[in-house]
Parts: sequence; C-alpha cells; structure tokens
Amino acid sequence: MTPTDAQIWLWEIVGTAVLILLGAGVVAGNQLLKSTVHKGGPLMINIGWGFAVFAGASIAWKSGAHLNPAVTLGLAVADKTEWSQVPIYICAQFIGAFIGAMLCYLAFKKNFDVEPHPEDTRGIFCTGPQVKNYFWNVVTEVIGTFVLVFWILQSPAISGSGDTLDLGNSGLGYAGVAFVVLVIGNSLGGPTGYAINPARDLAPRIAYALMPIKGKGSREWNYSWVPVVGPVIGGILAGLLFAVTKNV
Repeated sequence: MTPTDAQIWLWEIVGTAVLILLGAGVVAGNQLLKSTVHKGGPLMINIGWGFAVFAGASIAWKSGAHLNPAVTLGLAVADKTEWSQVPIYICAQFIGAFIGAMLCYLAFKKNFDVEPHPEDTRGIFCTGPQVKNYFWNVVTEVIGTFVLVFWILQSPAISGSGDTLDLGNSGLGYAGVAFVVLVIGNSLGGPTGYAINPARDLAPRIAYALMPIKGKGSREWNYSWVPVVGPVIGGILAGLLFAVTKNV
C-alpha cells in the first residue's frame, strides 16, 4: 500500500531521528573520553550504525522506512515510489536527521562539557575523508550507496504493487538492511566514513554548527557537498539499473 503524506511526514521524521540518535550515539560513546565504551573501535561503530538502521526502519515501517534521500530517489527512479511524494520523504528525512543529532548531543551533554579534545567532535555527527580528493571521495560514496540501494531494490520483501517499500518484518526484513550497512561500513567505509545518506550527513553537520560545544572543530563546509552528491548519484544509478534489468 502507498503510504499517506501524513504517514510519510510522521514516520520518516521519527525513524530518521532514531537512526541518527543511535548512529551518532555509538560514535560519541566510542570517541568521548568519559564514556564506558570509549575506544570500542571501528567495528563497534559499524555494528552500531547497522542496527541503528534496523531500529529506525522498524519504527518507520508505515512510511516504507526509506530514511535516506538516496533510497527515496532510487525507488522513485525504479517506479517504486510516487514522484509527488519524493519531496515529502526528503524534507522529513532531513528534519528527522537534525532532531536525531540534537538528541544525541543532549544525551551526551555532560560528556561534551568535559571532553578534553572538543575540536575533534565533528566526526561524531558527520563524515570526512581520510584522504581528501573530491572526485574520488564522490566515487567512493557513489559505490557504497549503489550497493545499499540496489540491494534494497532487489530484496524480495519489496511490495509486489510496485508503489513503495514494504519490508515489514518478514524474512530478513530490516535486519537484512542492517547487515548490508554493516558490510558496507567494514568494506567500503574506510576512505570517507560511508555517509551513503545525504540527510544522515548534512542535517547533523548543520546541527553540529548550532551545538554549544565549547572549542568544537571545523564544520568542514567545503566537503559537505560530497556526502550529498555521491549518495544521490549512487541511488539514482541503482534505480536506473533496476529499471532496465527488472524483466531480465
């Protein structure tokens, strides 16, 4: 069934907020000194992000649980989502991601207050490259996002009506998406931090700019377009490939 506009607004905001709260939260717990899971390592972070997707998507099942503009665009290109609803999805996802980042800050507020290296806290909320090269950083994000969106499109849990995602909790369901995010993080996350979601990166970056963290680091606005453009291209390419191969 095609979700209503109201369902999209509500559940994409709530689901994306939970995604970012838990995803940024695992990075905060790993990085901030006064945390019981300090220095848990990149595997802990990747597992945390994977199951943050599981939690957010499970909550947002009534909207189709896109939680990601790249997923929404890929589904629209593949004729699985109505184009008229694409702006609603994307606006709700950005709002939810901003809220989730702010909730993460509130959860760790006292930790931020005593953090000895606040200049290094931007990475809790948004991504950055290990080796900055805009073209190749975009390529990395395109590839990672393509894998995610194409897997979602190929999942047998997609609605037979062709209107939208309908993963529900059948089969692998949202746990399958969590495993895909986990393997993308472990396999392709090293170069850029695998944003693979424009809302996941840009909205928390804006939120970070507004957070009253004393001594916080640069927002890296000069890089901020990369984790938007790369995932958008990757999602669209996945939708195009699905569209031309669906009858093969």
